[in-house]
Amino acid sequence: MTETCSTDPAGGRRGATRSRRLLGDVLGVGSVALLTTTTLIGRQTGREGTEWLLFDVVVGIVAVGLILPLGPRPVQSALVLAALAVLSPAATPASTVGTLTVAQRRPIKVAALVALAGTTAHLLQWLWRPIDGLNLFWYVVVDVAVHAALLAWGQWGQARSALLSSLRERALRAENEQGRRVAEARTLERTKMAREMHDVLAHRLSLLATYAGALEYRPDSSPEKLAQAAGVIRTGVHQALEELREVISVLRDDVDELPGGRPQPTFGDLDALVQESRDAGSAISYDAEVSAAEKLPPATGRTAYRVVQEGLTNARKHAAGRPVTVVVRGRPGDGLVIELTNPGGNGVPAAPGSGTGLVGLTERVHLAGGTLDHGKAAGEFRLHAALPWPE
Repeated sequence: MTETCSTDPAGGRRGATRSRRLLGDVLGVGSVALLTTTTLIGRQTGREGTEWLLFDVVVGIVAVGLILPLGPRPVQSALVLAALAVLSPAATPASTVGTLTVAQRRPIKVAALVALAGTTAHLLQWLWRPIDGLNLFWYVVVDVAVHAALLAWGQWGQARSALLSSLRERALRAENEQGRRVAEARTLERTKMAREMHDVLAHRLSLLATYAGALEYRPDSSPEKLAQAAGVIRTGVHQALEELREVISVLRDDVDELPGGRPQPTFGDLDALVQESRDAGSAISYDAEVSAAEKLPPATGRTAYRVVQEGLTNARKHAAGRPVTVVVRGRPGDGLVIELTNPGGNGVPAAPGSGTGLVGLTERVHLAGGTLDHGKAAGEFRLHAALPWPE
């Protein structure tokens, strides 16, 4: 027969904490008891003799016993100890400990009142049980100095503890903030990856879907045309795979080159983008009037390219075979305006979509400092983007 035992780490920690606290209480009470005994021995050597011995012993025992309630009720216990200090010097050690405890745990006003009560109590003690060889003036000086020192010491300890606690809290908050920033950065990077993959691959795959549809609905085409369409599809698949690798490798808009030395798409690539869609069978009216296009910021040019790319992709998906109008206007100081319009489709998309392309495009345009509007009006779908172009 075997026995199994389980350990509770939290219970072990609580037990260790209770043990340390109990040890601290024992040491504290023992120290005060030792000081009280020393005080009693010192006072009995004076002119009082032993006439107050029994009374002082009783008061000393009560005062030492009141050290324990200083933890949960420091102010009340300190005031009771101050009252006992009026009756007997045996309560002086415990009373000073009470004053110091209040100074360490309570605000300055409360601690100052308790210290004043202790000072007054010891002054009254001297008036009816004076100390041999110490006149009133010097007793008052010592009494005030001791309680002022206890008050200052306790308040300094309290301020130091508060400062350390604040520093620990700030360090913990900074650590949590760092963790939050890391999580946000990961989420942003994933969102950026999804947006970039959509922008690049949706355009390429929509072209492939157009060619594949032509093969499906025109099986009577000549072998040359079928071979040409199959070649275009094969080339498009290779390009899509290459672009997917590039998107995964580079997800930063501020990179000027892609792996292999290929440049990022810019505003100058719009003509090729439009021509590529025309070659796929789309009827596109392209009108571009841009002054000083070479001065257009690269980031703005990339955003403009993505706007046109997304607009053409959506037109092929939702309005296949319908004409598309692309208008681009802009110059330094006035900004860059891009507008795509096409007749509405029949409600059946030619290729499936995620439905988040325009959402990601809107975010991209906003990050570039521009605005994006889209929607249907008078039977047409309109995509309008305005991008800043400083002088």
